[in-house]
Amino acid sequence: MTFEQLSIFIAVAEREHLTNAASAIGLTPSAVSSAIRNLEASYGVELFHRVGRRIELTYEGRVFLGEARATLARAKAAALVLSDLGGLQKGELVVFASQTIASYWLPAMLMRFKNRYPGIDLKLMIGNTTTAAKAVLDGLAEVGFVEGSVDEPALNVQPLAEDELLVVVGPRHPWARGKPIAPAELASGTKWVMREKGSGTRSAFEAAISNLGIGPGDLTVALELPSNEAVISAAREGLCATVVSGAVAAPLLMQGLLAKARFPLPSRQFAILRHKQRHSSRASLALETICREDKAAEVQYRDDWTL
Repeated sequence: MTFEQLSIFIAVAEREHLTNAASAIGLTPSAVSSAIRNLEASYGVELFHRVGRRIELTYEGRVFLGEARATLARAKAAALVLSDLGGLQKGELVVFASQTIASYWLPAMLMRFKNRYPGIDLKLMIGNTTTAAKAVLDGLAEVGFVEGSVDEPALNVQPLAEDELLVVVGPRHPWARGKPIAPAELASGTKWVMREKGSGTRSAFEAAISNLGIGPGDLTVALELPSNEAVISAAREGLCATVVSGAVAAPLLMQGLLAKARFPLPSRQFAILRHKQRHSSRASLALETICREDKAAEVQYRDDWTL
């Protein structure tokens, strides 16, 4: 049994389709079919039912799938150790970041890392805080970068930088005139465009206003949208408010396309996630060091409501 056979079996098992699996791993369907047949013949076990033109995992195949995944995971862990021994001359680092961080803060860090360690392949996946935490939990990414709170005992969460949250509105919104906004007006004075549930930005905002006695259900949410760009575009065109990172809003604020509502919110932390029981590669530690070196990474904005 080879690691290649295990990889091919997992690809086919996850898709239950030879051609799709072959395309995903860059082999021909005949090579994939041959590898599966050889594996079955070597051990005298049928791993798949052939049902017409479809294939399905047998009971034995389902049991073996867990073992195959575990074996390949251990092989990847061994590769991480060898990469460490190679002095960061080659290797791979998979990072998962929430949208705000991936779009506005992390790219500069990744470029600095790549300049120092050109032999390390960087792979960045993007989602929200919830999906970033799940990716690190499941071993799909070695480290995660999030701006929301994460309550998961298996993960180590360490702060990296500060980010300012802003309530912003379009130029025609009444809140664009600079008058102070009372907490009660959040629920009665406007409709909202919000990021999806699981977004770190939304979670941080809801936690902040809950301390003022305003529950998430008290807000009139007109739209839920899956990206920062979508919510600010909707807010700037209509009469809804939204909440975003200062880094996201800054260019549009300076152009006068958005206005900062006069309602201060506490800063939040950008944080790095690691699994407590998994080995931390030298590559991931080097990236963390680069992030901490950047003293200008903490996003600071003037509080004069004219930005």
